[in-house]
Amino acid sequence: MRADRLVAALLLMQARGRITAAELAAELEVSVATARRDLEALSAAGIPVYPQPGRHGGWQLIGGARTDLSGLSAPEARALFLLAGPAADASGELKAALRKLLRALPATYRDEARAATDATLRDPAGWGERERDVPGDVRILQETVVRRRAIRFGYRDATREADPWGVIDKDGVWYLLAGTDRGRRTFRVDRISDLTVLDRSFERPGDFALDEAWTEVVGAIEERRSRTWATVLIPERFLWVLQDHFGLHCHPGEVLPDGRVRARVGAPTPRDIARTLSGWGAIVEVEDPDPVRAELSRIGAELVTLYGVKAAAPGSDGRERR
Repeated sequence: MRADRLVAALLLMQARGRITAAELAAELEVSVATARRDLEALSAAGIPVYPQPGRHGGWQLIGGARTDLSGLSAPEARALFLLAGPAADASGELKAALRKLLRALPATYRDEARAATDATLRDPAGWGERERDVPGDVRILQETVVRRRAIRFGYRDATREADPWGVIDKDGVWYLLAGTDRGRRTFRVDRISDLTVLDRSFERPGDFALDEAWTEVVGAIEERRSRTWATVLIPERFLWVLQDHFGLHCHPGEVLPDGRVRARVGAPTPRDIARTLSGWGAIVEVEDPDPVRAELSRIGAELVTLYGVKAAAPGSDGRERR
């Protein structure tokens, strides 16, 4: 007996609740005797089906039991649809696949799965920011990663060839991690032009793991982003704002008797630190290094030259008093 007939018989019982051997035979285009043997085989295999005699009898699953052909447990199904729910930009293929998966789930799972798709909304734009568009080449690059097809593209006024190993979404900015004749390289997808998929195929290194490789890339970039460090003093109540500005590159230290916190902040250059701190005025004091203090002094001098030394008193409407 064929396994596909047994699966079909099980699905028909799940869909109809009860089915006779004659109805199953008509659906599967087999004899009634063969259909009856298939139903008996399901019962012998441990599937909870049983025959109910009488005029309105037939075979049915005991207690309305259902078999989950997707292989997912209830928590696994819920987790999958929680993840898929926020994907407002999901492709038509993904949405169709999720609909099919939803139909394959047991009825007892479906309500929670449907609810999970509406439980979370992902808003990728920060406050006061515009949402970044997904570069059109992302879908193509994802396909080349899956199909292991090499690519050619323009990047920084040069033509490159690479083996695409993975695509990464870093806070709305997409990157390609690829193998080249110079080793592993990272490219911003929105700077790629004239992307062409080549006939040549490739194999990723056997020990390659995308998450581990990206962690290394992030570590190297973050190190470059904090080549300059400064020691600053800031009122403790404003420390969280400083941490929000500098992120990983803000290391709070001791709290001084006057209520200020001594902290270390990092950025690529002294000018980058000064630009971030200049809007704080005298609230933040830079203890060191001298290049950062010099940049702040320069910015302050430029502002005085541009706007003059007169300033409205705190809380005033900015108009000159007579």
